[in-house]
This record gives sequence, structure tokens and C-alpha cells, in this order.
Amino acid sequence: MTLKVFNTLGRKLEAFKTVEPGKVKIYVCGPTVYSPAHLGHARTYVAFDIIIRFLKYLGYRVFYVRNFTDVGHLTEEGEDKIVKGARQEKLQPMELVDKYIREFEEDMQALGCIRPNIQPRATGHIVEIIEATKKLLEKGYAYEVDGTVYYDVSKFKGYGKLSGIRREELIKHRVEPAIGKRNPADFALWKKADEKQLLKWPSPWGLGFPGWHIECSVMSMKYLGETFDIHGGAQDLIFPHHENEIAQSEALTGKRFVKYWLHTGLLTINGEKMAKSLGNFITIRELLSRYDAEAFRIFVASSHYRSAIDFSEKAMKDAEAKLEKLYEARDTIEVALALGKASFGRDEKFEMEVKKLKERFIEEMKNDFNTPAALAALLELARVITGYAQSENPAEGSLILAKDTLLELGEIFGILKRKRIEEKTERIIQLLVDVRNELRRKGEFWITDEIRTKLRELGIELQDRNGETKWVVKRW
Repeated sequence: MTLKVFNTLGRKLEAFKTVEPGKVKIYVCGPTVYSPAHLGHARTYVAFDIIIRFLKYLGYRVFYVRNFTDVGHLTEEGEDKIVKGARQEKLQPMELVDKYIREFEEDMQALGCIRPNIQPRATGHIVEIIEATKKLLEKGYAYEVDGTVYYDVSKFKGYGKLSGIRREELIKHRVEPAIGKRNPADFALWKKADEKQLLKWPSPWGLGFPGWHIECSVMSMKYLGETFDIHGGAQDLIFPHHENEIAQSEALTGKRFVKYWLHTGLLTINGEKMAKSLGNFITIRELLSRYDAEAFRIFVASSHYRSAIDFSEKAMKDAEAKLEKLYEARDTIEVALALGKASFGRDEKFEMEVKKLKERFIEEMKNDFNTPAALAALLELARVITGYAQSENPAEGSLILAKDTLLELGEIFGILKRKRIEEKTERIIQLLVDVRNELRRKGEFWITDEIRTKLRELGIELQDRNGETKWVVKRW
């Protein structure tokens, strides 16, 4: 099966074919860095991290760009979010930007996300933004009113093709009120700066600053070319942000801007929209103070990237339980190998089962990165592995193959990175288990219960089944 992706442009599954054979160029809209990154950011960037990991697994050379918006993203009242945030925190705008970029990069590292090849800032591309705005004026797609340059949406015939919004409906969806605009839906490429605007640059139209939408057009095309493979972001960016990017970019070049548009579904918390006013706003740092990063990655993978996802205590407990099963499979193999329980040789029947589950995982991921179905295959693989490793006479070569397969597929999800406890520690635990079993045979149950309790406090869970005792490491 060839890789198929759901293209928001056209709203259908399409076979994935890159602009350059063997190479994927991808741009994902990054955060506006005026406050701490939150759960919504985490969901989007982990989802795209899994997509990028899978593209690399398939053999593509991936060039990944994710920007930082550090000027031009306005509040509903028309104030720059960076300037407002800096005023509230009593910092200079670039002090605020540097602070939250550092925090964001630390958050992404803590979540296990691959670092992009380039992370451009809008303020580092003012010259290119001014040149793009001048070109749009020259080509008749823009006009200037008292120091502000607007894009004329009526001049771009394809406007609305990404979002499906018709031109006559635009007024209902978004209006930037301003005197002198030709159409209510026209948007600013370059805005005249008032006295309150601390971030401003000289331009042919006077002191001003770039509009939010032109920033991403300029940065993406600078680093990825006039036509590139994937543009991603959350669904709330489809309109107006991504719609406007298409209008600007294709008017500038006369070429198709992006082949495939991918959008992540929105995140809710206990069924409600996340908002500071509702008291349910959770930053990535707060998330990671309560939950394991790999468990959050499993939580993200448990829903399709295009689907809405609801964050809750129950959902995270479910994710932790799934992750535990995967670690149990890996650790059970390693214990069997370390304690010499495996016999020399191979088990073709078991290896065939492992192969089929691996193929099922890959096929599901090729179907528009269907992580829930792929995760189900991975969990089934873990179940099969655990059962085989605990059997009476597992084959050593087959155990090694199964472990390698589990880790190989886990790498696509960005999980199973933590090391198993040391072999010496294992032998001590096994010694305690053997002593406990002997005490059970003698009827000294109060001591055996005490051993179980103390081991549980240390994160070691004992499982008594069919006269045997197995132990597993619990991480939560």
C-alpha cells in the first residue's frame, strides 16, 4: 500500500507524491511566543512529530521548518500579542520572546519531539516581507491606504478553496474593520504603526509592522521553495490564516503553494474548550509535572490526528496503562534473556506472528497516519511478545527479533526510550521473589504480604498466577 494522506485542500484522501523524489519539505505553523505553550500546542506538535518520524521511517529525507511568530499576531482589540504580553510582564518585547522561545524549546524536548531543521522568527525576515508586499502591490493584488497595505481578496479567484467558504460568506466569518478598505474581508499585509506599537520598522509606506499571514508565506517559501510538500497546523488555522497564505503565495509566484494541507483536530478538556476563563488552561509544564511525556504521546496517538481529542484524567490513565503494557513486553524479553531462560534457535511460527503485526502497523500508518489502529497493532504485538517471553522455552533469536521490532515501531511513536533496571537489581528482585515463594509454601503469609507491599512501594508489582510469581516494573 502506498502512503495516502487526507488533503484539506479538496477534502479527500490522496496518494502521497513529493515534489522532489525521496524528499519531504514540511512547514508547520509554530506558536506566537507571548505566553507559555499549552496542551493544544502539545497535541499538534506531538501529532506532527509522529508523522515526521513515520516519513523518515519510510526512507524520506525530511526537511522540517516550524516558525516562531514574534510580531504581527494581534488580539481582538488590535494590539500586538507580543507587545501586550511584554507590558503585562514588565519586559521588553524581545525579552519576552526570548523567554518563551527558550521555554517552548525545552517543552518540545521534554515531550520527545524532533527538533526542526530551521525555526525562523518573523522579525528576522522583515526585508523579505517588505519585498513580497511590494511585489503584490505591483501585480495588482494589494493596495495601500494611509500607510497600511491590504490584500484585495476579490483579485484572487481561488480565495476560499481551502476552507470552502464562499466569497459572499466572508463577512460573517471574519472582518478587520478599517477605513478605506475596498472589501470588508481584505486583510493587512503591512500595518501602519501607532505610537503604542513598540515593534515597528521603516518601509516604503512609513513606519509599520508585518501582518501575521504574510510572515508564514515568506518564511515557508524562503526555506522550502515556491511549492513544497506539506503545510500543517491546527484546524483553527484553516481560515483565515492558511487561506490567506495560499492567496498571498500563489499571487506572488503564479504556482501552487502547497501540495498537501494537513490539520490536527482541536483539543478539549473534560469535554470543554480550554480557556483561562474556565480555569482549565493547562500548560505543557503543568502537564509534565503530573504525567509522563511518553504517556502523553500515547494519549495523542490514541486519536486520529484529524479528530477532536478530549483530555481527562481517565484518558491519561488509559494511556499510562497502554504504555505500561509496551514496557512490560520489552522488559519481559530482556529479563528472559538476562536470566538465561531462552533456548538457542528460532521459532518460525512466533516470528511470523510478529511480522504480520508489524506489517499491520505499517499499513495502518500508511492510511493517513492512522495512529489509533497502528497503536492497537502495537499493543497486540506487546501482548503476543509478553506471552511468548514468559512461556516455558522461548527461542533466543526470536526474542531478539521481537524486541527489535517492538523498539523499531515504538520509535515511530517516540516511545520506549527509558532504560530497564540494571541486571544486578533484577537478580535481587528475583531473589526476593524466590524467598517469598518459599515463605508462601511454609504458610508465612504475613511476611509474604509485607514483601509484596514493600516491593509495590518501590514500583515493583508481583503477579501470582498458576503457582508462579512474575514481577513487572510499574512506572506510575
